[in-house]
Amino acid sequence: MGFARACSVALVGVDGVVVEVQADLEPGVAAFTLVGLPDKTLVESRDRVRAAVVNSGAAWPQKKLTVGLSPASVPKSGAGFDLAVAAAVLGAAEVVDPAAIADLVLIGELGLDGRVRPVRGILPAVLAASEAGYRQVVVPQQCAAEAALVPDVSVLGVRSLRQLIAVLTDTPVPEEEPVDTPGRPDPILAGLLLPGAGLGTGSAHGGPEAEFPDLADVAGQRAARRALEVAAAGGHHLFFNGPPGAGKTMLAERLPGILPPLTRQESVEVTAVHSVAGILPPGEPLVTRAPYCAPHHSATMQSLVGGGNGVPRPGAVSLAHRGVLFLDEAPEFHGRALDALRQPLESGHVVIARAAGVVRLPARFLMVLAANPCPCGRHTLHGAGCECPPSAIRRYQGRLSGPLLDRVDLRVRVEPVTRADLLGQGGRGESTAVVADRVREARDRAAGRLGGTPWLLNSEVPGQELRTRWQPAPGALEQAEREVDRGLLTARGLDRVLRVAWTVADLRGRDRPDALDVAVALELRTGIARGVPMVTGAGS
Repeated sequence: MGFARACSVALVGVDGVVVEVQADLEPGVAAFTLVGLPDKTLVESRDRVRAAVVNSGAAWPQKKLTVGLSPASVPKSGAGFDLAVAAAVLGAAEVVDPAAIADLVLIGELGLDGRVRPVRGILPAVLAASEAGYRQVVVPQQCAAEAALVPDVSVLGVRSLRQLIAVLTDTPVPEEEPVDTPGRPDPILAGLLLPGAGLGTGSAHGGPEAEFPDLADVAGQRAARRALEVAAAGGHHLFFNGPPGAGKTMLAERLPGILPPLTRQESVEVTAVHSVAGILPPGEPLVTRAPYCAPHHSATMQSLVGGGNGVPRPGAVSLAHRGVLFLDEAPEFHGRALDALRQPLESGHVVIARAAGVVRLPARFLMVLAANPCPCGRHTLHGAGCECPPSAIRRYQGRLSGPLLDRVDLRVRVEPVTRADLLGQGGRGESTAVVADRVREARDRAAGRLGGTPWLLNSEVPGQELRTRWQPAPGALEQAEREVDRGLLTARGLDRVLRVAWTVADLRGRDRPDALDVAVALELRTGIARGVPMVTGAGS
């Protein structure tokens, strides 16, 4: 008779629950029973663990073996429990000291040859173990750098079960030769990347700024460039409307480059989501730049907000957390999929309820919409020959619902590029580095003002606070108030105009918004030209 326990972590979205893996050996016919709501992958661990233990040189106990996963009410999935199950079995068989593994958190998949293979979700799993008070974790060697991002946790990376047994029994640790073939991907790393999980992400994982396209490549489009800078400085959602070939996609692709690098806390949040989703590149354990996600317009509602069979997985809104979500050809998206974005746009997270459980995923992103004026795209071009009937144009533009557009702070008409701008006769626009410096200064100014509050950006500040705690200059809101009386602005719209006005004031270096800042915000909000000059520091 023998008993031992070890610990592992069950992930539900990006949240983890520490699971106690208990192994009990009793006299009787040799059998292996696994209980505790395991899924199909975890049930198959019985065969993987048995083969791994035997091929690692240890004897498999010929007794009745029961492995329990506690708490039994929490669903467990994935192959990340293999290492903990093997350690508990070896402890019950007294191959290793049961006391040595009692408070040890082990995460990793076992191959039949005993090698430890990496799994997705190491960072959120180790974070959960740390929050539960555990200070020692064992992970695959390839994931050790990711696990080491969690402070105050001792991380041991192992390549095989033989190495783990040697560490626990205080014997010389054997060397494991690599099994990869030169010129081919390492098969051991196959568990880290999940094919098809990226949803078209053009994520920049910690690369230098040179990896981003340069904003100077955009010809003309002074108004759109100004809106892009305001969006980056205040975290405001943006809508580009214009004919094909005007540069809407080019502008959106350059937005991540002018966003500041992620803070340490933001990097951990983004890395945790990407690790669970299986899009974290091997060798780059920490995402330090704003991610960029551009799903195709055929994307389903589940692929945008998250979902899937069993436990829901992160969708595009979570993969773009702390970064940019670009929806090109926005009217071509399904209406239900677009309207599903309304809740995460307000709250910064998405809650997905399924039969297997409820998952809360982070989703604080900067949304950029791009659309043509009509199905053919030539409606606003003089002499372009648009043949779309008025009813078709109304239906096309009506695919973007009013409640969704009401949550978009900036609405900009992108005009066709003129010949002079295309040939560079008007001069080259500012580079990404120049605009990024102004954005960083504006964000620092806002952070100083919002210090001691739960908000970091102007777009996050509630309207009540803007109207009472941080009031604009006297008389600055007169024009906006008239727009409300005329029914051109909703109450939410007025709050968003105030937020944009504060961002424009930050870019200009002002202490609070004046009438000019509010006028710029109104023009950017409504898309109606008001003769506002290009203010200093907000575009070139």
